[in-house]
Amino acid sequence: MALTTPLCERLGIQLPIVQAPIGSSSTPELAAAVSEAGGLGTLAQTWFEVPEVRERLRRARELTDRPVGVNLILDLPIRDKLEACLEEGASVVSTFWGDPGPVRDVIRSAGAVHLHTVGSVADAVLAAERGVDVVVAQGWEAGGHVHGTIGTIALVPAVVDAVAPVPVIAAGGIADGRGIVAALALGAQAVWLGTRFVTAHEARTHDVYRRRVLEAVADDSVHGLAYDGGWPGAPGRTLRNATLVAWEAAGRPAAPNRPGEGDIIARDPSGRTFERYDDLMPLPGMTGDLEEMALYAGQSVGLVRDSAPAGDIVRRLVRETEEELGRLCRNVSSRAEPDGSVGSWIETG
Repeated sequence: MALTTPLCERLGIQLPIVQAPIGSSSTPELAAAVSEAGGLGTLAQTWFEVPEVRERLRRARELTDRPVGVNLILDLPIRDKLEACLEEGASVVSTFWGDPGPVRDVIRSAGAVHLHTVGSVADAVLAAERGVDVVVAQGWEAGGHVHGTIGTIALVPAVVDAVAPVPVIAAGGIADGRGIVAALALGAQAVWLGTRFVTAHEARTHDVYRRRVLEAVADDSVHGLAYDGGWPGAPGRTLRNATLVAWEAAGRPAAPNRPGEGDIIARDPSGRTFERYDDLMPLPGMTGDLEEMALYAGQSVGLVRDSAPAGDIVRRLVRETEEELGRLCRNVSSRAEPDGSVGSWIETG
């Protein structure tokens, strides 16, 4: 049984599964493993200098000959990093948090597919008008930086209707086959998963962060404008910890009036220090009060219960999706097509 959609062919992948960038936790090994398994692995490139941007993409391409995407935040200085990615042959570029228009022609002229993430119907329409190839509709449930305030189940079909025939990828709150089937039923042609891959073996995830993700439930995932040091004004979703408890008890004040503002709570191996409300997650080699740092995770965190190789995660997602489709066919057989198919976007034979 094969699981594919028209967007898969456009992206040059086999499965409608995209690994979200997951910030500084992303690695060439993670992106390559997801791509090798048939999905689309993605490298977050915003947070690295140009030489490392080039090296990360080269390393991923050494590990797989399948497409690997790159992600860049338009609200920050990324033009030189975008040009470096395109010069290195990136075939899929995803952008976020800003107007994709100014970079659209640069991406198109390089022959790459342009994905852009939005959090509202209005932003989706703007992205389509700017000429992006694919819209990623990010629901409020998503981990990491979150641009909108609408839940995935309401946002995705509204965006699908608003930008048709531009294909849509669903993001936010998806971590298993049930979520994938739901997203496809809403009209998405692929899913975008971040929290599910934070615990992948290949992710650059500190053991403290990994353990918290594996132990968390949905209620532990908190959205707000707390961890914006380094990216002022960008709200996100992280796991509740002592830093967030104190911040919430104080009434969620803005900088510079948050409890413990300016506290040094962590260091990396080079001796670089990090403050309480910096937007960086704990990374391997760091020491300090790491549980008080930004532990990015979406509301799907309660569905993440193991650490596994990324390829195994992809294969499990496919198996779960196929099993769920089979269950739906059996449970709603009176409404299924005569050939047993489900929906027009999904090929299952």
